[in-house]
Amino acid sequence: MGYGFGGFLVVVGLVLALAVTDQVSGVDLTMVGWIMTAVGVVVIALTAMTLNRGRGTRSVATTVHSDGTQTVSERRTEI
Repeated sequence: MGYGFGGFLVVVGLVLALAVTDQVSGVDLTMVGWIMTAVGVVVIALTAMTLNRGRGTRSVATTVHSDGTQTVSERRTEI
């Protein structure tokens, strides 16, 4: 999804919630707008958390022992 889709949901939701005065039988457009706005904000927040989670450094060290076996160790540091 991403920032674009979340922003789109926020904009369309706010237009429905605040600017549309038409009525549709059985549908509360104001409530649909607020729900779309909330979902858009959640999508933006989840996108930000997902993209920032992958940051950090990773180092891999391979140790060769005298008997010929190898040990691989991995270290991650989050920024």
